[in-house]
Amino acid sequence: MEVSLAGRTALITGGSRGLGLAMASRFARSGADVAIVARRPEVLEEARAEIAAAAPGRTVLAIPADMSRAEDTQRAFNEAVAGLGRVDILVNNAGTSATAPFEAISDQTWQDDFELKLFAAVRLCRLALPGMKERKWGRVINVLNSGAKAPPAGGAPTAVTRAAGMALTKVLAGEFAPHNVLVNALCTGILVTEQWETRHQNLASGDSFEAFVAEHGKTVPLGRMGDPREFANMACFLASDAASYITGCAINVDGGKTPVV
Repeated sequence: MEVSLAGRTALITGGSRGLGLAMASRFARSGADVAIVARRPEVLEEARAEIAAAAPGRTVLAIPADMSRAEDTQRAFNEAVAGLGRVDILVNNAGTSATAPFEAISDQTWQDDFELKLFAAVRLCRLALPGMKERKWGRVINVLNSGAKAPPAGGAPTAVTRAAGMALTKVLAGEFAPHNVLVNALCTGILVTEQWETRHQNLASGDSFEAFVAEHGKTVPLGRMGDPREFANMACFLASDAASYITGCAINVDGGKTPVV
């Protein structure tokens, strides 16, 4: 199904690689002007050029910022509004997959994870939602993972911060629904991104990356790992008018891997 984001603007954090880049590209090809935020300027500029080449005529902004820092969050939002005019669609995608045995997690590690994955979303929502409310149209998409619904042993701190993100999604959906501002979450499973390339490299095994991906894909009911573009398709749908009666949901994009809870 083709959906249109013509005339819309989007701010996407963690937008230089992986799921963020896939979403930004999909949004731009569907007609939106986009601002992508990430920490590394050189990688961010490469992503901006890639998106612009795939979506001629669209405005694509690259904003270097660290979403774990409150001052960077404010600056990034201000730059997005200055360059795009407003923010219609906010995608909170910044984050890492930090996990360790519970007894090994320090207070600082907990704090860092909450700053990046929860408080960054809280701060950006606080900035973006008033304008959406005033215009009577808005979309917020919080990118979580399946651990938010089914936290595994050894899954902290990520599973805990992502579960908090799911609660935030539901709270905001209820509060802003009367203003036609829809807030949803997308929960990832295992998708072929740079994080998985890093895992493969760290194993230092003789298997190719393709073999590594195929082996992990066997754990998914669909029999394969997902493509970031498949995730981006769902995000684009939720960001569009086609999803006008969907809010307060946490939708799995995981090939059926997450158990029903």
